[in-house]
Amino acid sequence: MARPHHLPPSAASLTASLRDLGYSPETAIADLIDNSISADATDIQIFCDLSRSAPVLVIADNGRGMTEPEVIAAMRHGATDPRKKRGPKDLGRFGLGLKTASFSQCRRLTVVSTQRGERAGGEWNLAQVEDNDDWFISVLNHEEIAAQPFFDTLSDTGTLVIWRDLDRLFEDETGLKRDEIVNEKLAVVERHLSLVFHRFLAGEVKGRKKLAIRINGHQIAPFDPFCRKNAATQMLPEETVWVDDVAVTMQPYILPHHSRLTASEYDFYQDRSDFISNQGAYVYRNGRLMAWGDWFRLVPKGEATKLARVQIDFPNSLDEAWTIDIKKSRARPPHAVRERLRQIITKITARSVTVHRGRGQKLFEETTAPFWERYAEHGGIRYAINAQHPLIASLCARLVPEDAETLSMVLDSIAASLPVEMIYSDYSTHPREVGQATADQGRTLDRLNNLKQALYGDGPGDPKAFLQIVRSTRLFEGQIETAEKFVSEAFA
Repeated sequence: MARPHHLPPSAASLTASLRDLGYSPETAIADLIDNSISADATDIQIFCDLSRSAPVLVIADNGRGMTEPEVIAAMRHGATDPRKKRGPKDLGRFGLGLKTASFSQCRRLTVVSTQRGERAGGEWNLAQVEDNDDWFISVLNHEEIAAQPFFDTLSDTGTLVIWRDLDRLFEDETGLKRDEIVNEKLAVVERHLSLVFHRFLAGEVKGRKKLAIRINGHQIAPFDPFCRKNAATQMLPEETVWVDDVAVTMQPYILPHHSRLTASEYDFYQDRSDFISNQGAYVYRNGRLMAWGDWFRLVPKGEATKLARVQIDFPNSLDEAWTIDIKKSRARPPHAVRERLRQIITKITARSVTVHRGRGQKLFEETTAPFWERYAEHGGIRYAINAQHPLIASLCARLVPEDAETLSMVLDSIAASLPVEMIYSDYSTHPREVGQATADQGRTLDRLNNLKQALYGDGPGDPKAFLQIVRSTRLFEGQIETAEKFVSEAFA
């Protein structure tokens, strides 16, 4: 009969392995902020002090704090059974986040907490773990607690998480290069937190007070991925899917066309990656954004869905169904949610395309004869110059048949050589920078005279039809007022 043999893991080897779970500085700090929010903190401060002989990064909160036994328990790996039912407001999962997130960036982790004025503190030092190859922490006395950096930021209740020996954060750099690297990483941290906790920062999470997060005194503003403050954003009907008798809500949005965004809105969104990358489902667990910018392989990302977003909310009681990972950066929707999302995508794709092409549709509505025509045939799409456009038809009428054939061949060649890939690349990444340059007023008046002569010669002409042709050529973009004034004088 087999006999049991006690085989604990090597503390030195396991802690070294846990450092490489894939945390980035921003995901690691977000994991610690989850703990602060679960402790009902309303004010969280992040300090990164590089001026000390031993630089530190500190996360301080005004949550309910911990007693000494609670601090020791929190320092334990696997402090909470992931199978155990958590409170409805708890953002934790495995009981590993404090340790794994911290060790991914530093080698010395200190936790200091106060609860109703009572102080407690504990510390993990990986150098000590490696020397002893055992699981020993240091429990701090009152003098050691009071000597911790930024301890004076704590009130009667709250917690400090202190990172020292910041080897991963510094990337083995020193001096100005080290400071530059850290500042760049802190900028990424700010953007990440402004998105991941945007509903907490905006005070939108039910049952919770508005949250404030500051980095070195600078307050983080919430970043709404759905651009809900813009009146042109479309909010489609919310839908509910039931998983194990628990509701999962799905709220689709269609963002405005970039021309409907203010300059500050456009810069704000474009600066945080382009619209194509940001499309997809945004998955929230207890109000905290877990994963985003993904259609879960239901459809590929592309222009057709670039303005589509779906907000999905589920409670922590469905963690296992969503296969949440340790870093809380990946979530796979259950089958019922995927199938409903597939149906929602079909609906919102048409809406997204309508908004994205809205400007082009408006042009077709305003002009009876567009310059370009779109053909969808034989399973493909092509674009051609409209040979019936009045300007082209007028020119062809003046040419002998041989020259008219040559003109037709030239126009077909221009249409066939349309640089679709180049246009797509430029427009999808920098839509506001794509446009044809407009001429000055003198050149515009010369063009208008030439256009009138080409269409009507010395005849009277039709002012209304002339204006429609002016719009269709797009040669006078931004110069319509000049064209209208020209028509009122030239056709009088």
